[in-house]
Amino acid sequence: MQPAGAARTGQDSRVMQIALDAAYAIAAAATAPWWMRKSRAGWGERFGRGESLPQKRSPRILLHAVSVGEVNLTGPLIDLLAPRFEVVLSATTDTGIARARELHGARPGLHVVRYPLDASWSVRRFLDRVAPDAAALVELELWPNFVAECSRRRIPVAVINGRLSERSFRRYRFAAPVLGRTFRSLEFAAVQDEDYAARFRAMGVGPERCIVAGSMKWDSAPAPGAVKGAEDLARDLGIDRSRPLIVAGSTAPGEHELLHRAAPPGVQLLCAPRKPEWFDQAAEALPGCVRRSSGARSSAAEASRFLLDSIGELRKAYTLADVVVIGRSFGDLFGSDPMEPAALGKPIVIGPAVDDFRTVVNTMLRDQAIIQAQAEDLPTILARLIDDPDESAALGRRALDCVKRHRGAAARHAALLTRLLERAPQNSARAPKPS
Repeated sequence: MQPAGAARTGQDSRVMQIALDAAYAIAAAATAPWWMRKSRAGWGERFGRGESLPQKRSPRILLHAVSVGEVNLTGPLIDLLAPRFEVVLSATTDTGIARARELHGARPGLHVVRYPLDASWSVRRFLDRVAPDAAALVELELWPNFVAECSRRRIPVAVINGRLSERSFRRYRFAAPVLGRTFRSLEFAAVQDEDYAARFRAMGVGPERCIVAGSMKWDSAPAPGAVKGAEDLARDLGIDRSRPLIVAGSTAPGEHELLHRAAPPGVQLLCAPRKPEWFDQAAEALPGCVRRSSGARSSAAEASRFLLDSIGELRKAYTLADVVVIGRSFGDLFGSDPMEPAALGKPIVIGPAVDDFRTVVNTMLRDQAIIQAQAEDLPTILARLIDDPDESAALGRRALDCVKRHRGAAARHAALLTRLLERAPQNSARAPKPS
C-alpha cells in the first residue's frame, strides 16, 4: 500500500500537470498570431513523436541545449562523456538542431533529437522514445512538466553551466509557487559563478546541491588558426586585406548606424546581425554595403561596408578582424558572447549592456582583456586601437591568455555527470514509478 504522503504528493503532481497543460493551451491560443507567422520545422517531434532510439548498450545521458550557442559549448563535454556513455543531444530551435547535426551527426553512438514542448503528453512520448538514464539541462531551460515526469520515472535531472540573470530571477521568483518544486527536484545545479549560485539557492536548490563549476564557454572557444574559410569569405565579399577591418558581431537594430558613424575614415566595417529579420534594416543603415547573400564580388571594388547576412560564418569574420565590437551591448538588449574573438586573440570592445554575459565580461575586465565603452566613446576607442597596433595586439594577447587561464569547466561538469550516471537506476525511463 502506498503511504498517504506519497499519495497526496502524486495527487498534487497530477493537479499541477493538468493546470500547466491548461495554461500552455491558453498561452498557445493567445500567441498564435505571432508564432504562426514564423516558419518552424519538426512539429511532430515538438509534440514528442518520432522513432524510438536503439536499445542502449551503455548508460544514456540526455544533454539539452536550446539553440546554437548552447549546442556549441557542449562539444568538449561530449568529447569527455562519449567514450563511456551514450549521449543524446537535444535542441529546441531549428538552427540548434541544424548545428547539432553538423557538429555531431556523424559521431557513432550519439543521437540528435528535438526537445519537446512541455505539454505532459509530449514529454511522456519523448521520454518513452529516448529513455535516458539521466538528463542535463544546459544553462537553465527548466520546464516543470519535463522535470516532474523525469522524477516520476526516477530519471535524475541536473542543470549544467547554469546561469540565472537578475531579470530572469525576478520573473522566476514571481512564478515560485509553480517553479519552486521544479528547482527543488534537481539532483544538482552546476553554475558558472557565486552570483548565479545564490539565485539558484533562493529558488529552492539545496546549498549542498548547488556547485560553482565555472563556465564551459571557455572550453568551447575555438583555438587560434582553427577557422577554415576565412580568406574565402574575404575574397567573396571583396574585403581589402591591406586595409584595417572592424568586425561587429551579433549586432542589433540601432547599432549599425552607431558603428557606421564610429568607424574611423578609411577603415572597413563588417556587421553580422544577430537575427535574419534584422538583415534588411542593417543594409539600409550601412550605405553601399556589400551583402554576403548577393555574391556580387565586382560591386565590392570600392566598398568599405559589408553585411554578413548569412548563418554560421561569424567565426570566419572574426578571424579577419583587426578589432572586434560585440553587438547587442549598446542598446536595451543584454549583450552577446565575446568568447569566440577572445579565443582568437582579437582586441575586443563591448558596450555597457552585458547582463546575459556578465560573468564572462567581468572576468575579462579583471584581466584587462576587453574594453567596455559607452556609445559616445566608441569612435575615440576604435580610432585609438586602429592607430596603435601595439595596444591592439597586447589587448588581444590578454584576451587569449584569459581564455586559456579559465578553461577546465567541461572536465568538472563531466566528473559530476559521470557520478550522476553511476548512481542512476538503469533503464529507469521504461519503468515509471507508481503514483
